[in-house]
Amino acid sequence: MNATITLKRLEIVIDEEKLEELINILNEVGVRGYTFIKQAGGLGSRGTRRPDDIFFEQTNAMFILACEEKQAERLVTTLRPRLKEFGGMCLISDCEWVIGPAASY
Repeated sequence: MNATITLKRLEIVIDEEKLEELINILNEVGVRGYTFIKQAGGLGSRGTRRPDDIFFEQTNAMFILACEEKQAERLVTTLRPRLKEFGGMCLISDCEWVIGPAASY
């Protein structure tokens, strides 16, 4: 696989109400690209989150991004103190960026 770049992949799940605050953190540490999905549901430390519940809607947002290791370290250092407040989690894994369009890492 010589047409790839080794990066870190971060998946961040937070309470959807904290979406803009996380975007501000991403901008602060210089993240140049990410994808987010609103109205994510699931089961975690805060119980079941069901975006389709008519009476008690609770939703998460999920961010996916890839960046160089040093930038991932800066992001985690900035995010860690706020993560509990954001009500979520952050997963980090190694990934390969397939070279094609301009990389946004």
